[in-house]
Amino acid sequence: MTRDGRGDHGDTNDHGDADSLGDDDRGERVAAGLEAGIALFNAGYVLAARDRWRSTRVAIADDAPADAGTEPGGERVLRGLVAVATAADHAGSGERSGAADHGTRAVDLLEGIDDACHGTDLEPIREWCRRLAADPGAIGDGPPPIRIDGVAVGFEDLDLAATLSAASALSAVVDAGDEETMSAAAALAREEHGTGRTQVTELLFAYLRRPEARPQIAARIADHVDRDRRKGRDVSGLFE
Repeated sequence: MTRDGRGDHGDTNDHGDADSLGDDDRGERVAAGLEAGIALFNAGYVLAARDRWRSTRVAIADDAPADAGTEPGGERVLRGLVAVATAADHAGSGERSGAADHGTRAVDLLEGIDDACHGTDLEPIREWCRRLAADPGAIGDGPPPIRIDGVAVGFEDLDLAATLSAASALSAVVDAGDEETMSAAAALAREEHGTGRTQVTELLFAYLRRPEARPQIAARIADHVDRDRRKGRDVSGLFE
């Protein structure tokens, strides 16, 4: 279900350049952050998903024109999913009051939004939050997977932009790699795009999709980032 036609802008940073972001760019950023977060959520990394949805929402809110008016549907979905992830975390920790409060907030934010928002099927997660809000002690199996266009999105379903967005978020919650290195690797992957070089790009895809080899893959990614930094220092030294 990858959306290669959407573009490969990736997640350049959390705030970006407001002057350079048109409506299409914002839509692509929402789609990449939304899908990255859904894959993380479905894989059980609910707090990483929450952070990815939150940072995407903050970025598009900061980049929106001052006269944008009402909150766009995509931003509201992201806010609702942040509440869903928080509710799921509280439920998993047995914190019933927090789970019910955030489940109620998620329902309020997601109610009335149809599935046309990037093809996200919101009703199953809304229903889970309704039941959580009504009786937080009755939810035993955790939230259902979130689907886009009928697909329970996993890491293998992400395109390049969403993969770059998910990799840095995942590195913050697993013992393999770190956010700074993954962000630098994402920049290298964007530079590779269209050049015929795919080494770093393939490693980032593998980082998400091969958890059993994630530490080794993270080490190889770090090697590429270190080489690029050394090359940058060498070039800089020529002009000193």
